Amino acid sequence: MFTGIIEEKGSVADRNGARLRITATTVLEDAAIGASIAVNGCCLTVVEQGPNWWVADVSEETYSRTNLGNLKPGDPVNLERPMVANGRFGGHIVLGHVDAVGEVVAPVPQLVVRIPKELMRYVVEKGSCTVDGISLTVFNLTEDTFEVAVIPHTSAVTTLGHRAPGDAVNIEIDVLAKHVERLMSAR
Repeated sequence: MFTGIIEEKGSVADRNGARLRITATTVLEDAAIGASIAVNGCCLTVVEQGPNWWVADVSEETYSRTNLGNLKPGDPVNLERPMVANGRFGGHIVLGHVDAVGEVVAPVPQLVVRIPKELMRYVVEKGSCTVDGISLTVFNLTEDTFEVAVIPHTSAVTTLGHRAPGDAVNIEIDVLAKHVERLMSAR
């Protein structure tokens, strides 16, 4: 599990078929082969690493359901290690399982994102949602968009400052809403 608090902005070093090589420093401090690292909110496994870089094998399924398939060398990516049980919990519960790819309608600081209409039932005013792995508070909901106010710090230390209208962003809806719906539908 993750919190949606980005630890570092890395970059794509290389993409060779299913292999994605990422440059990073902070998230590698205690990483080992088999460790999980979220890339733009998508949980990937470290399969190889060296000084200031690591490699993940990415399935076609993951490429097709996330914005990772659009990445090119030099592109910035949001990176986060899994949360630790005895640490602070500053965002919200994030699984690293992308629900959909959304589209940037308006850039920061008043970021507007369009998502599939069927996911909007899980989005609540002043609730949490991740955009490219970043835990954000949403407001101004429409039938297929939500807005988030992005502070300058978040814009600078994440990919959000690079996003333009039309860009694809990974969306993970608050897992609690999905679980509540599942439990209620069993009644």
